[in-house]
Amino acid sequence: MEVNTHETQGARPIKPRSPGVTFDAAMPRYWFGGLKHASLLANGVNLLFPKGERFFVRSVMHYLPQLDDPALRAQVKGFAGQEHRHARAHEDYSKVMEAQGYEVEAFLKVFERIAFEGIERVSPASLRLAVTAATEHFTAIMAEDALSRGYLAAMGSEVGRLLMWHAAEEIEHKAVAFDVLAKVAPGYPLRMAGLALASTLLGGFWLAAVITLARQDAKLPPEPHREPTEEEKQNSPLDIFARGIREYMRPSFHPNDRDNLPLAVEALRSLGLEPA
Repeated sequence: MEVNTHETQGARPIKPRSPGVTFDAAMPRYWFGGLKHASLLANGVNLLFPKGERFFVRSVMHYLPQLDDPALRAQVKGFAGQEHRHARAHEDYSKVMEAQGYEVEAFLKVFERIAFEGIERVSPASLRLAVTAATEHFTAIMAEDALSRGYLAAMGSEVGRLLMWHAAEEIEHKAVAFDVLAKVAPGYPLRMAGLALASTLLGGFWLAAVITLARQDAKLPPEPHREPTEEEKQNSPLDIFARGIREYMRPSFHPNDRDNLPLAVEALRSLGLEPA
C-alpha cells in the first residue's frame, strides 16, 4: 500500500451499517473454504469479538466529554455504532456455533472474568484506551490482509459476508481510538504499554479459544474438509501480528499511514452497502 497523509481517511465520516446476513445451523462446520483449521481459527477470534468490541466502545466513549473537536466527536460516535453492531452480529454467529455442537459459554465466562471483571477493572482509563488503540491496529491489518487476498468474497458464505462487512468497517474506523489517545493521553511509553498488553491478551485469548474449539471439534461427528494448499499454509496470523508490532513501534506511526481505504470501499459495495 502507498503511504498516505493522515487526513485522507481521518476526515471521513463513520457510518454504522447492518450487513443483512442470516445464519443457518445447517451450514458446514468448516465454512472457511472447507479448511478445518482456518475455520477453527476464525471461529476462535469470533468468540472474542462481542465482549471485546464492547470494551473498545467503553474505553473510547469514556473520553468523549473531553473532546472538543466536533469531527473527532462525530467519529467516536460512529465508531461506537459500528462496534455495537459488530458485537451483535458475532453473537448471532456464536449461537450457530452452539447449535453445531460447540459449547462456548464456559470459555466466555472465563474470558469475561479475567479480561473485564479483572484486568479492565484495575487498569486506568488511559491504559484501557491505549490497549484499544493497539488492538484496533491489529484488527485493521488483519482486515486489510483478508480483503486484499479476496478469499472471504470467494467462499460465498454468510460468515464470509459477515467478516467482509466487519473488515471493511474496521479499516474505516482504524484511527479513531488512536486519535483519541493522541488527544487525551499522548506519549510513547503509554502507547507501548498498550501494545504490550494488547498483544498478550489478544494472542493469548485467541489461542485459548482455538484450543477450546479444537478439543470440542475432535469429539463432534466427522465432517468433510480439505487440506490447505501451499499458498494457504503461508497465510499465518503470526506474520500479521509481527508486522503490526513492528509498525506500531515506530515513533511516528499513525494508522492512516497505510492507505487501505479502497479495499473497504470495494468490499462494502460488493455487499450492497454504501461507503461513507
